[in-house]
Amino acid sequence: MARTAGARLRHALSCAGVRLVQKVSSTRLFAKAAPHVVPALDRNVHRLTRGRLLLSAQLLPGVILTSTGARTGRPRRTPLACMPEEDGRTWILIGSNFGRPGHPAWTHNLLAHPEASVSWKGRDIPVTARLLTGAERDTVWQALLAFWPPYATYQARVEREIRLFRLTGNPD
Repeated sequence: MARTAGARLRHALSCAGVRLVQKVSSTRLFAKAAPHVVPALDRNVHRLTRGRLLLSAQLLPGVILTSTGARTGRPRRTPLACMPEEDGRTWILIGSNFGRPGHPAWTHNLLAHPEASVSWKGRDIPVTARLLTGAERDTVWQALLAFWPPYATYQARVEREIRLFRLTGNPD
């Protein structure tokens, strides 16, 4: 079925908008401001919509990760972009920290306590996290770069290797 001129224009504007966001999200200014603004907005929108919406997920798929604090043992809720895998029960989480030097705290939490949960499309799903390494990580990294190219900029800014985790939904 042929698309109307209006549909083609909306698609072109949408693609241009995504490219603009990718460009902006690769800047150092974004890396400084986003960690303070994006998670707070996501947490509040997620709470107000009873788990049905994440603001940042309008650009990238996202989850709210509930992990156990590595040092405190307390629950920690973190809104994160993710790359859902085709099977519908696994997600890739990227410890990019917006291209800042240190690993994000949630990655330490998952290393210490891999049992966690994600809020995905309004459902809380228990998951088990596994740090990806070696050839498996390399393969997933290439898929991530196709999915969201700014990850390459984030990796280029830091000396550490950005951690990638595969979260697998636990059977009910």
